[in-house]
Amino acid sequence: MRVKVTMRCSECKQRNYNTMKNKKNDPDRLEMKKYCPFCRKHTVHSETK
Repeated sequence: MRVKVTMRCSECKQRNYNTMKNKKNDPDRLEMKKYCPFCRKHTVHSETK
């Protein structure tokens, strides 16, 4: 039940990362603090469609 998701920076709205998630364990949208190369700092990245 793993699906591909794209992560988007909350500040600059660039789509930077692709990852996998288990829909059964994480039915909500993921939020992770990751490095954004466009902002050049660590920001919160959230899941997009």
